[in-house]
Amino acid sequence: MKQIAQEDIVAMEQRYRTTFMNSISGFKSLQMVATVNQNGVSNIGLFNSIFHVGANPGYIGMVFRPDGPEHETLNNILSSGVYTYNNVLETNFEAAHQTSARYLAGVSEFAACGFTEEYIANFAAPFVKESNIKIGLSLNEVLPIKINGTKILIGEVKHILIDEEFIATDGYIDLAKAGSATVAGLDAYHSANLLGRLPYAKA
Repeated sequence: MKQIAQEDIVAMEQRYRTTFMNSISGFKSLQMVATVNQNGVSNIGLFNSIFHVGANPGYIGMVFRPDGPEHETLNNILSSGVYTYNNVLETNFEAAHQTSARYLAGVSEFAACGFTEEYIANFAAPFVKESNIKIGLSLNEVLPIKINGTKILIGEVKHILIDEEFIATDGYIDLAKAGSATVAGLDAYHSANLLGRLPYAKA
């Protein structure tokens, strides 16, 4: 087994190191984050740094890398206070990947990448119609991370749109049955096959 020390990681070529460190921690939650700006122009950003924070109330966090003033997703969330998570399906992961391209400000990834905006009453942010597990959130807290300039946003779950067939009797969401894709690193997409569910572990 090869041993890689911290100094070896620092010495890696930049893009190689980014790919290496993004994939070493394993499979990640993959979501299309949809927002709208003050002019009513919608936006989709593809994110893989999303994590559970709490269940009552429902809180979900996401990490924003330092990306300059052109980061439309972050700007839209900060200005509107609302946003949505939309699962990526195995059938449309290529179109979802395309949303990560750097389109000009004011260009909607919905139209550019073949997705459809979906709105519900009394909630300003769009959902992705083609997704089958969708979460509407309101911004609750922004945590600056001093060590590398990233930000963690904590959102409170306000709405969930989901096909009932994906919800088990105990509340488990069957992501494999929904056809949700997952990702390792920045560009390696995988299907999510269930190995099995185990009982609560006790000593």
